Amino acid sequence: MDDANDIDDLNLRSPWSLRIPLTLKYAPANRINRARVARALSGRLDRVGVLGGEDWGHTGCVNAVSWAQGGELLITSGDDTKIRVWRMDPSSSTTGADTSSSSGPNRSSSVTADSTQKWSNAASQEEYPFACQSVISTGHTQNVFNAQMLPFSTRIATVSGDRQVRVFDVGDAVGQSPTGREMEYTTRESCIRVLRCHSGRTKRIITEDSPNLFLTVAEDGQVRQHDLRTSHSCTSGACPAPLATLPHELSIIALSPLTPYQFIVGGESPYAHLFDRRHAGRYLHAEWGVPPDADSATTCVRRFGRRSRANGERKGYEHITGARMSAWNGHEVLLSYHSDGVFLYSTRDEPELFEDKRGSRSILTPNANQRRFSTAKPPSSHGEPLTGPDVEMIVEDQLESLLADNVIDDIDDQSQEDDEDGDNDDAEEDEDEGDRLFNPKDADSHQDVPVVYPRMRFTGHCNIETVKDVNFLGPHDEFITSGSDDGNFFIWRKSTGELVDILEGDQQVVNVIETHPHLPLVAVSGIDTTVKLFAPARGVPSFSRWNNAETIKKNNTRASRMGLSGRSAELQFARLVLNYGQALRGTRDGGGEQSETQLTQCINQ
Repeated sequence: MDDANDIDDLNLRSPWSLRIPLTLKYAPANRINRARVARALSGRLDRVGVLGGEDWGHTGCVNAVSWAQGGELLITSGDDTKIRVWRMDPSSSTTGADTSSSSGPNRSSSVTADSTQKWSNAASQEEYPFACQSVISTGHTQNVFNAQMLPFSTRIATVSGDRQVRVFDVGDAVGQSPTGREMEYTTRESCIRVLRCHSGRTKRIITEDSPNLFLTVAEDGQVRQHDLRTSHSCTSGACPAPLATLPHELSIIALSPLTPYQFIVGGESPYAHLFDRRHAGRYLHAEWGVPPDADSATTCVRRFGRRSRANGERKGYEHITGARMSAWNGHEVLLSYHSDGVFLYSTRDEPELFEDKRGSRSILTPNANQRRFSTAKPPSSHGEPLTGPDVEMIVEDQLESLLADNVIDDIDDQSQEDDEDGDNDDAEEDEDEGDRLFNPKDADSHQDVPVVYPRMRFTGHCNIETVKDVNFLGPHDEFITSGSDDGNFFIWRKSTGELVDILEGDQQVVNVIETHPHLPLVAVSGIDTTVKLFAPARGVPSFSRWNNAETIKKNNTRASRMGLSGRSAELQFARLVLNYGQALRGTRDGGGEQSETQLTQCINQ
């Protein structure tokens, strides 16, 4: 298709306000579409839809959001352990056509007509109408952290806090309900494989260019490749060797379809590790036909890190919460650090030599910011567990002490922040700069692997409370986006690092942002039970917070500093335990479903 006038034949929806530049009138169709999407995303975005509500949709935090089948489907899951499959333009599924091939043989399902009809009526008036086509009960006993549809198939793989990897398949009905209404599938009807290879909570899935192969990463420090064409018994210890094993918890993995032989993993470490499956080396056992062990399946060829910690970041608590490799060029890498910013790297950059600026110290200087409660002994982890009254007594005593000793200081400190922020930050940065520098030889399992340092740093958001993903935005990855603890998500221009927009995506925290593969459409989720859709705005955006950008950035800087301080951490922990004790007491006293709901926490890390 070479004529731009036939662009509507691409069966793609985009805002009517977009105009096709004359210079691209006779360009290939995919180039035209990319130019339109890039132009749309360069303007202001606004919320155009909400998937879910008080009495329909997900009933817990939405941790997993992913586009499938070229953007035709949106896969979501989370704390309610259910998979929901959303499809754009539900009118195509109400014609009743092809119902015989949409459901597999001997398939029985229940229809939730009321909620679907309610959503269909509302969605028909929206520019991007989505309706839930399928609801799959996964059978996971803990939160679902990630869900991906495998390419060239209708299979959906999930990972969960119960350490299991599960695969589901309901046939073509997953994308188009045979009745045009929301269909529910039980675990028995839909689950085709349960994998128990990991010994820690499974966190992320990366699909490969195959309906049978995918990678998973877990808190046991392992990266595993699963092949659905083969079978084995996990209970008998016959699981294939992992592709990589690290001595710390892993929570993120990234891979680019342009360089599928490389993948990046990160977690409870100041470094992310780049492994190359082409660098397995020559091993005599392998040449004899013996499969390689866990230490020889892949090779760590690069590490990605920072030169220093964030101001106030505690040594030994570094954590990478999100990673993404560019699908446009295959070499750019994004890493999001807990209590710090988002960093841009490239696998093509040469490692830099590390210069230790700390020097030798024969005398240890006292730490003026040492926590006053470091001498307090924590409750023993052994013996009988604490009951509800015990928890209440301990927390109340701790709260009285903490509040008496710290709240006044916190108020005094906060009252002086506005006048002294600049001076204090400069002084603290100069005083602790040597202590915050990283040494590539310190506490890492691949100390001899060279380190690549970032090209650019993106700041303004706050990444303290939950684990937040990071992503590229735009057909050429022109923008970078990340969620924040203030319920907003931030968008930066990659080439300059300039912050271009702040949008409200959640009432509490934004964790996941996924862009449509072909349209200027972004799906956002977090602590809320709903998924928000954003697209180019028509008129003044209602959910843009750009006019308050400076105040938001200042508040996030202050929140990051308070979240990292010892006193704030003590108070937050005390409140958490107190809330847990109250919820537990409510459940014990017959508080009903509301009390039980309070016990469900959105653990996204």
